[in-house]
Amino acid sequence: MLAEDEVLLRDSLKVLIDTAPGLVTVGEAGTGAEAVLLARRHRPDVVLMDVRMPDMDGIEATRLICADPAGAGVRVLILTTFDQDEYVYASLQAGASGFLVKSATAAELLAAVRVVASGEALLAPTVTRRLIAEFLLRPRPAPARRALGNITQRECEVLALVGRGMSNSEIAGHLHLTVGTVKTHIGRLLAKLPARDRAQLVIAAYEGGLVGGPPSP
Repeated sequence: MLAEDEVLLRDSLKVLIDTAPGLVTVGEAGTGAEAVLLARRHRPDVVLMDVRMPDMDGIEATRLICADPAGAGVRVLILTTFDQDEYVYASLQAGASGFLVKSATAAELLAAVRVVASGEALLAPTVTRRLIAEFLLRPRPAPARRALGNITQRECEVLALVGRGMSNSEIAGHLHLTVGTVKTHIGRLLAKLPARDRAQLVIAAYEGGLVGGPPSP
C-alpha cells in the first residue's frame, strides 16, 4: 500500500510496483489519517510510508498502524527525503520495519519492499546503524536502560550481534553456531521482547545496553 501525498510520485511508485514480479498495489493514501484507515481495511504486507503528509505525519500513522491488533502482519517501510537521525529513530520506535530515502534507485526500493515483507528489515545504505547509536547516546527523558526480560545469556549474545548489524551467517560464524540455531534464537528473541522484526531487535539491543558504541556502517 502507498502512503504519499504527492500524486505524481505516488503514481510513479504504483507503476513501478505493479510492473514488478510478485508485487501489486492494493491501496493508495494521500494523508496519514487515510493511510491508517486503508491499512486497516486492506491489511497489506507492506505500507510504503512518506514522513511528511497532511492531517497526520507518517511516523504517527506508522505508530497507529503497528499498534493495531487487526494489522498484526502489516509492515511499514518509511520512504522520505529526510535521512536525519531523529526520523530514523522515531520511525523505528513507532514500529517501522525499514527506512529508505527517496534518492534510492528503483531496484533498491523494490529490494527494500521485499526485504521488509520477509521480516529481514533494517535501514537504507545511506542511513547507517551509526545514526541510531549516536541518537541513543544523546540525553533523553526516557529511561536509559530497557529491561530485556528473561532472555538467556546466549540470546543476549545473539541480540548484541544483531544490534551490530550482523547477518545470521555472520552471527553463526562468530558464535560457532549453525545458521539454523541462530534463526531459532532470533525467533525466541522476537517472541520474548516482544519485537515485530529484526529492526526492532536492533533498537532493543541499544536500549538494553548490549551495544556499547556505534557499530560499523
